[in-house]
Amino acid sequence: MRFWDASALIPLCLNEPRTARLRKVTEEDPAIVAWWGTPVECYSAFARLRTDGILTRADEDQARHVLTRLAAAWTEIQPGRDVREGAARVLLLHPLRAGDSLQLAAALLWARGRGTPGHFVCLDQRLRDAAHREGFLVIPELTP
Repeated sequence: MRFWDASALIPLCLNEPRTARLRKVTEEDPAIVAWWGTPVECYSAFARLRTDGILTRADEDQARHVLTRLAAAWTEIQPGRDVREGAARVLLLHPLRAGDSLQLAAALLWARGRGTPGHFVCLDQRLRDAAHREGFLVIPELTP
């Protein structure tokens, strides 16, 4: 079981250069843990890609369908005081945006329940760096 950030889930829903690498991660361990707000972050990315002319409306609908299937099977970390307080704490320590602080706080809450940080699947470099400093093994490895 691995915690997945929206940046890593988006390539599972679209056909892009990083898709194959992230599908390999799911083949190694198909159990996904995600934050409650992750679907909205993904929908926002899909809409932005459509607005920029990269996706058609049909492509966006297909990506939303794939995300819905993924979300039906994943473990979801719900919003609450612990996530909010965790996000406030990580914002003191790491240069993150609000959404990323909530992602990391949800991952930390999940990891605390397991007793070990575990894996954090993410493509956003700033969030990867913060997750690494919090003790997560961040995957996939990104090559320059």
